[in-house]
Amino acid sequence: MAYNNRLLRALSSADQDILRPHLKWSELERGTVLVLPDESIKRVWFLESGLSSIIAISGTDQGIEVGLSGRDGLIGMPLVLDADRTPHRAFMQVAGTGYSVDGDDLRQILDEQAGIRKVLLRYVQAYSTQTTYTALSNVMHTVEERLARWLLMSHDRQDDDEIPLTHDFLALMLGVRRPSVTIALHSLEGLGFIKATRGLIKVRKRGELEEFAGAGYGVPEAEYERLIGPLR
Repeated sequence: MAYNNRLLRALSSADQDILRPHLKWSELERGTVLVLPDESIKRVWFLESGLSSIIAISGTDQGIEVGLSGRDGLIGMPLVLDADRTPHRAFMQVAGTGYSVDGDDLRQILDEQAGIRKVLLRYVQAYSTQTTYTALSNVMHTVEERLARWLLMSHDRQDDDEIPLTHDFLALMLGVRRPSVTIALHSLEGLGFIKATRGLIKVRKRGELEEFAGAGYGVPEAEYERLIGPLR
């Protein structure tokens, strides 16, 4: 079986054989909640397609995206770190498909299979680098530069140049109001980097978009490739 999920691909054939009987295939609609805040994590997800947002929730139930995961990783990371829950929420922002594993089964597998545990822990390091650079970008960069970074990250986890992202999602990603998203999209579109239509963004000039995003993009991606392999 050929997996699209990069972590499942990175496992040895023997480790894939151990994990395979525990994998349950699902189609995941946009909005599907994968992890609830402060509740026991029942299943860990390995997406084959689509995008999941990891959201930090404030005391007023407002939130901001602090992480993005797709075919590059897993959702339910606290279980890999021997924790049973997280204050964050994870849900599908772009519909897709994926495999899930029962949380208790995965704990036992990680206790017994060092090879699987090592690969998943490498992803924890790569994801940690992503969130660190999100914090850096939120402080150091303009809304337009931050938007360019998130579009590149989303593009890395898709098979084509068209990304189904709504204005509401982009506002959540960037922690800004919708009018600011509209202005930033118009700026990137005016530079010829993207083409934005209702609910859909097409990346037209990937190289120029990377250059525009600056230091916010590149280091986490290099860390991922060093530890696991190519994103695209």
